[in-house]
Amino acid sequence: MTVRLRDALRSTAEDVPTYPVYERALATARRSRRRRLFAAAGAVVLLALAGVTVPLTRTPALDPAAADAALPDRLGLPPIGTLHVGDRPRLGSASVIFSGPAPRLRGWNDASIVGLVGADSDSYRIMRTGRDAAAGETVHLSPDGQHLARPDGDEDEPGVDVVDLASGRTRHLKSSVTNTVASAPVGWSADGTSLVVRDEVPVAFDGATYTSVLSIVPLDGGRWTTLASGAQEARFGSTVAAAPGRLAYQYGSTVTVADVQGRELSSFLLPDESWLAGKGAWSPDGATLTLATRRPATGEWTLRRVDSRTGRDGEPLRLPPVTGMVSIRLLGWAPDGSALVAAHQRDPDAPERPLEEQTGPPATAEQVSSVRVLALTPGATAPRTVLTTPAQVNAVDVADQVIRDGRVRDVQPPGGVGGRFWLWTGLLTALVGGVVLYGSRGRTRRWLDDRRARRRDG
Repeated sequence: MTVRLRDALRSTAEDVPTYPVYERALATARRSRRRRLFAAAGAVVLLALAGVTVPLTRTPALDPAAADAALPDRLGLPPIGTLHVGDRPRLGSASVIFSGPAPRLRGWNDASIVGLVGADSDSYRIMRTGRDAAAGETVHLSPDGQHLARPDGDEDEPGVDVVDLASGRTRHLKSSVTNTVASAPVGWSADGTSLVVRDEVPVAFDGATYTSVLSIVPLDGGRWTTLASGAQEARFGSTVAAAPGRLAYQYGSTVTVADVQGRELSSFLLPDESWLAGKGAWSPDGATLTLATRRPATGEWTLRRVDSRTGRDGEPLRLPPVTGMVSIRLLGWAPDGSALVAAHQRDPDAPERPLEEQTGPPATAEQVSSVRVLALTPGATAPRTVLTTPAQVNAVDVADQVIRDGRVRDVQPPGGVGGRFWLWTGLLTALVGGVVLYGSRGRTRRWLDDRRARRRDG
């Protein structure tokens, strides 16, 4: 090889670019580490989400019959972050619903929250409603405890929502009453297949006065059947009681009995200081109605039965009187013949009732500070308390099936925080963890490079 050729080859070799083997290997290793870090972060996030959401999405087997359904002996306020009625796991059915101005029963913009207790467990749920929702008055629990009826709050096209506690689905029943401006459920039929709904219709354009229209509404979306209509001032349909195939409702000082097709069967006037006792006013055999009577001199409340056709006094009830309460509502009859009543304690700071409400029962939810469920047992000398509520819980409704079963269970209301709190906490933790891992990827890479360098140098 000549000198000239050797120099030419050397010059050509020097002009060839050098392949950065080490740098390329280092970059490949860094990319592999980043991929592993991102995969690990993703796995952490997925595990966190799965750990939080799997218990909430699991659907346990539900027993529609709620064989172990029982009345809790006391209520607690729903914990912060309590699951909603549509959340999983489903509640299935409820034994009690309750409402009031208690702190955990008021939402944003002073919206009402209704609390629910499971039929056979201490599981709590909440349901957000409109501003004036009261358990047993505008929000009603179905006889089997599986459905809740509430106003939908729509001012343009009013109607009623029916929430299925087993599936979490809500069925909307749009009102068919012409010119109605508000719809609200006032009771269930005895078999739970229909609702009694009250609509408010303005009499004049300015809406100064209203007519209340009472209708029976099938849940399957069938035709609305008008029962009757009357002046709003007379508290039309303020109390509705159901028996198989029949309904009794109060209009001012009159009680009317009708069938489910809307045909009036009988009607009678109420004596002074007497009212249709409540949703449990029908006797267990469906033969008589129960009135609640107050003695003005003592404020003592008693229950008595009357003939559903004539209003004449029937067989005397040997039940103890209720004293010290502003009103009572009969919820139903236990197997031993006891009458279960919701007894309301007056709120001393409540304003006087409007004049147009003076013909109705002596108290509404706004005038009550607390409520208890009492058992009036035949032959007993005094009522027996079977359910107590926290302060500022002023309205309750109990499933008919729970009352008929006659079981009361000792409970431990949940404390601490609820499932939604843990859900949002888990999601926030996973999000923060992912952001921290992503932001620290540079420091992690340098730390790994330093470790490798120390191992290589050592």
